Amino acid sequence: MKSGDSNAVLKVLAPHLEAPTVDDKEAPVRACHRYISNRPGQFEYPRALAADLPIGSGHIESAHRYVILQRLTLSGAWWKLTNAAKMLALRVTRGNGNWDLYWESTKPA
Repeated sequence: MKSGDSNAVLKVLAPHLEAPTVDDKEAPVRACHRYISNRPGQFEYPRALAADLPIGSGHIESAHRYVILQRLTLSGAWWKLTNAAKMLALRVTRGNGNWDLYWESTKPA
């Protein structure tokens, strides 16, 4: 995957695919094969590594402490689920650098 050749990975996995009679819950190789197959062009690891970007999920998985929990756990704050989801959407919009674009899209025509 790091070399950018997901087809080579699929070829290596193919001989190890579980039989079709095996339940999906018991077929990790099939799940991995399907995951990679369903995402052509999404594994641009060489480009990400060249740009010194992380390729693992650890950064994203731990970001919830800063993006979500820090806001949700403010002293005296309480949230309804629907309001928390809307707040999270705005935080993600800002984090992705789309803040101005979002506000432009809310202006009346």
